[in-house]
Amino acid sequence: MTEDVKLLMLAGDYVEDYEIMVPYQALLMLGYKIDVVSPGKKAGDTVITAIHDFEGAQTYSEKRGHNFTLNATFEDIDTDDYIGLIIPGGRAPEHLSMHKRVIEIVQAFADRPLAAICHGAQLLAAANIIKGRKVSAYPACRAEVELAGATYADIAVDAAITDGELVTAPAWPAHPAWLAQFLNVLGATVSI
Repeated sequence: MTEDVKLLMLAGDYVEDYEIMVPYQALLMLGYKIDVVSPGKKAGDTVITAIHDFEGAQTYSEKRGHNFTLNATFEDIDTDDYIGLIIPGGRAPEHLSMHKRVIEIVQAFADRPLAAICHGAQLLAAANIIKGRKVSAYPACRAEVELAGATYADIAVDAAITDGELVTAPAWPAHPAWLAQFLNVLGATVSI
């Protein structure tokens, strides 16, 4: 694989730590170039991550994560330069959905490889690109998924679902399934 095969990742403050770092590192390891951007920020700026965990409460707990350094400038993004889009979850999608350019970027990938996990479905719903599709997300996002006209895929927390070129999963325990399905959609093969 060459570095001219580029993926785009959308980030924002309080993006889920595992959901940005694990796919970023795994896909880099496989040879993809991944530009990670956030509205109003440039290469070298950081976003704050949050660590969400499942500790027996009615919903996830949240702790301060790390600073993730962005490697591209949001204003410079041309969606035609990328073969796919990755949308991590956490609290970032809720505020990213207020940015018109973010919505335009998501819409540009409606018929291309797109992987969203956890609360990333909030951006899919806001971009109005999931009507008639099967979409998984963190259960708290079910109403948004259904109001956007999609069928909510109520799957195990460590599972993922593919509908066309859209790969979604409920939360970070699904990384192995979610990334494997996304690689399949990208047309990649991995052998060891």
